[in-house]
Amino acid sequence: MSTKPYRWMMVEPGRPMVRTEFEIGELAADQVVVEVAGCGVCHTDLGYYYDGVRTNQPLPLALGHEISGRVVGAGSAAGQWVGRAVIVPAVMPCGTCELCTSGHGTICRAQVMPGNDIQGGFASHIVVPARGLCAVDEQRLAAAGLQLADVSVVADAVTTPYQAVTQAGVEPGDVAIVIGVGGVGGYAVQIANAFGASVVAIDVDPAKLELMSKYGAALTLNAREVTGRDLKKAIEAHAKANGLRTTRWKIFECSGSGAGQTNAYSLINHGATLAVVGFTMDKVEVRLSNLMAFHARALGNWGCLPEYYPPALELVLDGRINLANFVERHPLAQINEVFEAAHAHKLTRRAILTP
Repeated sequence: MSTKPYRWMMVEPGRPMVRTEFEIGELAADQVVVEVAGCGVCHTDLGYYYDGVRTNQPLPLALGHEISGRVVGAGSAAGQWVGRAVIVPAVMPCGTCELCTSGHGTICRAQVMPGNDIQGGFASHIVVPARGLCAVDEQRLAAAGLQLADVSVVADAVTTPYQAVTQAGVEPGDVAIVIGVGGVGGYAVQIANAFGASVVAIDVDPAKLELMSKYGAALTLNAREVTGRDLKKAIEAHAKANGLRTTRWKIFECSGSGAGQTNAYSLINHGATLAVVGFTMDKVEVRLSNLMAFHARALGNWGCLPEYYPPALELVLDGRINLANFVERHPLAQINEVFEAAHAHKLTRRAILTP
């Protein structure tokens, strides 16, 4: 390795992160060393850093779980990965327990998340299990006008809504409603559109709504201007005018706010699916009997199964998901300044930190 491996360590919530060199050490048979190309700054990272959300591994810890890079070292059972460009899953199930083998890997009790369970991707290098790595076709990446660092956000920002859209069963003819269209929600709009749904984007930011009208939203609604029952009536009118279903709506709450969750629940209709994608510590008051009366369902969505990464990446490489206009690269050395700007909502695109 040309430079000594290093990480930017969070030593205490809110205190400046510190660059620290480290030794790779001996690898387990199934481990690889990834030279990081880019690591996205996620709302979850800000929660750890600013809001006191606890990480599973005690501090000091390098945050960062949206990681792409190149494998530069491998244990004895993972040598086939050396030299390959990869995306590291944000949540890595063990793959062998009863939960994993029965299709419930997202709740694997032995799962590993960089920047939470192990050292994360705000670093020059990271050691991770080889299981679940997503290979990146660099020729197609270049043809799409993207760099390897750019697809770091496929881990989490793209794959999380991809899994939500998949498990909600979105199909042509559906009305898909996305609440909160910055970050993850913006990709949820694009993915639901790629799955054939007519997408309704709801937010309080006119600029975000205008942008999503160019990237998959058939209808945009400002939740500050259209409120209460009028929100549901506006969507019903859109559905009727376009020959779409007025039942079985697929609702994706991506804002991670109490107000967004309340709006999402109020839109439940007969046979609806409510997918909770965003996270908030806010508490909301809802009438659970609505799920019974409408024969609706509510689904959680933690991370994304590694097997969904290749098809999610395919949507990026074939142009059905636009990354280039939603991300911007920053030097990793500016991590403290970028975190501050992200926390202050001064960034208009998702930040990717590059060593």
